[in-house]
Amino acid sequence: MSPVEQVVIGEGPVRWQEVVAVARRGAQLALSDTAWARIDNAQAIVERIVASGERAYGVNTGLGALCNISLQGEQLSQLSRNTLLSHACGVGVALSDEQTRSIICAAIINYSQGKSGLHRQVVEALLNLLNRNITPYVPSQGSVGYLTHMAHIGIALLGVGNVSYRGHVVPAQQALDAEGLSPVVLGAKDGLCLVNGTPCMTGLSCLAIADAQRLTQWADVIGAMSFEALGGQINAFDPEIIALKPHPGMQIVGSNLRGLLDGSEVVVNSHGIRTQDALSVRSIPQVHGATRDQLVHATRQIEIELNSATDNPLLLGTPEAYRVVSQANPHGQSVAMAADLLAIAVAELGSIAERRLDRLINPTISNLPAFLVSQPGVNSGMMIVQYVAASLCAENRQLAQPAVTDNFVTSGLQEDHLSMGTNAALKLHKVLDNTTQILAIEYLLAAQAFEFLKIQRFGVGTDAAWRVLREEVPPYDEDRWLAPDIASSAKVLRSEALLERVFRQCRSLTIDSARRSSACGLLERGLPAKNDDAVFLIHLID
Repeated sequence: MSPVEQVVIGEGPVRWQEVVAVARRGAQLALSDTAWARIDNAQAIVERIVASGERAYGVNTGLGALCNISLQGEQLSQLSRNTLLSHACGVGVALSDEQTRSIICAAIINYSQGKSGLHRQVVEALLNLLNRNITPYVPSQGSVGYLTHMAHIGIALLGVGNVSYRGHVVPAQQALDAEGLSPVVLGAKDGLCLVNGTPCMTGLSCLAIADAQRLTQWADVIGAMSFEALGGQINAFDPEIIALKPHPGMQIVGSNLRGLLDGSEVVVNSHGIRTQDALSVRSIPQVHGATRDQLVHATRQIEIELNSATDNPLLLGTPEAYRVVSQANPHGQSVAMAADLLAIAVAELGSIAERRLDRLINPTISNLPAFLVSQPGVNSGMMIVQYVAASLCAENRQLAQPAVTDNFVTSGLQEDHLSMGTNAALKLHKVLDNTTQILAIEYLLAAQAFEFLKIQRFGVGTDAAWRVLREEVPPYDEDRWLAPDIASSAKVLRSEALLERVFRQCRSLTIDSARRSSACGLLERGLPAKNDDAVFLIHLID
């Protein structure tokens, strides 16, 4: 039995991959002794403030527009409890377990900065939710930035609300009892800390990065298959030409395409059949590369936020010499913009894929049987799956409209500029789902086109991709129920292991892998990397 994966935070910057490991793979999360010391120091500052009677927002005052109402004694604990109960008013379908886990993980990372002030036992209770697989039931809608999602997580600590536990939705108290855990008794500022900051949008965005990284790789694979099936002119991917437009992402895509298509008789035999291809075929490096570059930028923004202190107020110094500062670090503008940008970038992967797959089924431009079936007429073939892809593209265009530019006024004019970052992250997840389905359809069509061309040798990477899909989906000889085929294709695209199988066949990508090992080793040892290694590291696909 393999050991349980563990992520320990508190000694250095946290990467998005660590959030994904906890949220998606069930890695155990722990804090270092240094992180616990920071948490205890901030809580001691809260105790000092309470004892002194100094007014501090959210510590001994009401919240939002009620910030000028002073509280004391038992009211401070009651305020924390009431904050969670009153803010837990989300609506709509629940987040998935992994989405909720990503939010909890990001929240704990925020608290590990030691600037929040909540009690140690609250953080321990959140760790128990993750490490014992008790996942609060969190309605997905109702957040203008943060608040509602975290409140639904917070009430589970009180034994209130429902949770996902051992495959069932049960009352939170029932799950706590089953694990021998007691509800948390909150103190001053605990309630505010539990609903504050940007963990909702940041945790969700970390999961989105993982999916976007994988999807950009598959897009290159599937785009190369369509290029080959359509008799694409390889000169468009000439390394000297690609280098004349030195966007880093474009260079990587050009290299990927050449590696995937290496050794293809289809490409050689197609040389010169036309002067140039349609843009959806010859501009794969330019379009896919632009998506990669935006992903690099978005990842940087999200990781900076992940490693930031995002509460209000923040507590600085020590109990003997402290500062309490009200500010706006919970405002998630950077993450909201990054998620919006990434939604646009991923939607474009789907947009160009839909144009390529439409060409595959059109006999007037593909030189392949109509709708990729041997007996068109009696068989409709792959006709209607293009409709599905077009519908998903249309939805993506709607979802690619920015959330961050929407604005509303809340809390009696006190909170009058909002990031809408959680909405941005959630619609990014929907764009990723839609684009996965579009690419799954293109994958089906390109693989079916290969059935009519297989007397020739395919590229080393495209041939591997074709064979991977054929392990799940047989050739389309006559009309059959197609929805399961799309689902099977999409399942392949969600597999890191199958993607690695395809890329292992490509010599140039093996070289890239060696460069990654070398460059990462330099960074781990704190040594400077060469310029080209540094550029490469920015674009790592982990």
